[in-house]
Amino acid sequence: MIDPFESYKLYNALKLHFETNYDAVKYNFKSNVTPQSFFKRKDKYFFAKLAMKYNGQLKDFYISQFINTEKYIGDMMDKPAEENYARYKRIKESIHRVFSVDINILNEQEKQFDSLFKSENGQVPLVVKLWMQEEISLETIVILNSIFGFIDRESQNISDTIMWPDMKRIIEKYTPFVYYNRNKCMKLLTNVFIWCIIYI
Repeated sequence: MIDPFESYKLYNALKLHFETNYDAVKYNFKSNVTPQSFFKRKDKYFFAKLAMKYNGQLKDFYISQFINTEKYIGDMMDKPAEENYARYKRIKESIHRVFSVDINILNEQEKQFDSLFKSENGQVPLVVKLWMQEEISLETIVILNSIFGFIDRESQNISDTIMWPDMKRIIEKYTPFVYYNRNKCMKLLTNVFIWCIIYI
């Protein structure tokens, strides 16, 4: 059973991970928080309640919030937070099926494979636009970037300095938490995009 202070420490580590240069995985989710600072918080009840509700799934629950819009612990008590977690869990448990569906959506764009990942006229790549429009999942973006490395390559061509830095950070910070079989994803890719092998 995770106690309220452990819940707070996990929340704080993941908040730092997604919002700063801190790497929660590298530092084993440790951060400079103390029981004294925790017990002074007026919202400590929320950490206790979430620890009781999610227990062994608490890390996944927090991650599902930080990749969405819920950043404050109080907001994580609401229905949208539950919906975030349900969607996150559903995708995590069927990551390869979701990836396969998304790859077919990309194939319907009638674009050359490499053009899906290129920035044109200062805009974000088409594959990122489809994520923004909720047509494909963030997890698929993470997998594709892990394989092709297009985020760093195209960032220098993107003129948006307001939204893009936040999107880029979410993709990169979420990467260590997306678990998938690379060979299986490669097979799914090449089954749909026969010529994608030359870009790998």
